[in-house]
Amino acid sequence: MTTLIDAPPSDADGILPSKKKSSGGGLGQYILVRFLLIFPTIFILVTMVFFLMRITGDPITSALGGRLPPDQLQERIHAAGYDRPILVQYLEYLGQLITGNFGTTLSDNRKVSEMLTTYGAATLELSINAVLVALVVGIPLGMIAAHRRDKAPDAVLRIFAILCYSTPVFFSGLLFKLTFSVWLGWLPVAGRATTSSELSLTALSAPSGIYWLDALRSGNMAALGDVVAHAVLPAIALGLLTAGIFLRLVRTNVIGTLGKDYIEAGRSRGVSEFRLVTKHAYKPALIPIITVMGLQIAVLLGGAVLTETTFEWKGLGFQLASYLTARDFVAVQGIVVLLAIIVAVTNFIVDIAAALIDPRVRY
Repeated sequence: MTTLIDAPPSDADGILPSKKKSSGGGLGQYILVRFLLIFPTIFILVTMVFFLMRITGDPITSALGGRLPPDQLQERIHAAGYDRPILVQYLEYLGQLITGNFGTTLSDNRKVSEMLTTYGAATLELSINAVLVALVVGIPLGMIAAHRRDKAPDAVLRIFAILCYSTPVFFSGLLFKLTFSVWLGWLPVAGRATTSSELSLTALSAPSGIYWLDALRSGNMAALGDVVAHAVLPAIALGLLTAGIFLRLVRTNVIGTLGKDYIEAGRSRGVSEFRLVTKHAYKPALIPIITVMGLQIAVLLGGAVLTETTFEWKGLGFQLASYLTARDFVAVQGIVVLLAIIVAVTNFIVDIAAALIDPRVRY
């Protein structure tokens, strides 16, 4: 039985459900909220790092305790202001961070900001290379596994994915070095480039610090080949850590998409299974990849510490291990804070990319 509503338009608007009302906001509101969330995230991480570093005492005692007489040690502690109340030190530290002052390292007496700029480019280069490996390996293999579901290739690829994300990166790195550098002699054992290539790239005007980019800018193909050869093993060792996760994600989502009505309609029209997978089913499967990529940045940065140490790749991870050994907590604190900022900003960018691709994310 149909019920008619006899009311003027103005009154009927209050009776009929409005299509204009929505439980979510638009893209602008979503971006603003996500952007504002960056600041409390960084604040919480900075606060945690500061107080956790102070659990073992002041940085001067941690770095130089036992190597200086007590009177000289106390003089340095007083000169650095570490004998003041912890809350005063914390507020001063926040003020320094706002102005971009991360302090001065205790072991080599250099500004932390300069150290972060010098070695941050190396870690960025390694992370970019690793992400490229993860995408090139994970997405195609995930599509193949979905296409050959429950068959031998699918089983092999699933085992491969498990091995990728369960094998410690330092262990796989050592295996790669033994196999391709020591036994076969195909690739360099360690480092970012040979000494001659490093000198030519660092001598450029306004170098970016990313060696392959600087080699392309200068047109130095010999240096580019040398840089790529040094980057292959570290990038594969770190990239496979994420490639396994991408493989499983793509496989699962492509299989789910292949059961949709529009895919069945394509099959009924005689569209080949290969075309359905490569042209229609893989695009929806990329949305979870973009979402998870933000989380994987933290995994990559954590893995970069072990990868850089294994391959003597002089980036932030390599320096972090060195400063931890030297108990230089000022430098460690600066590196950890920078990594936290990178993770927070990257997750913001990933959230925006996911919202642009899939509008449902905004609501």
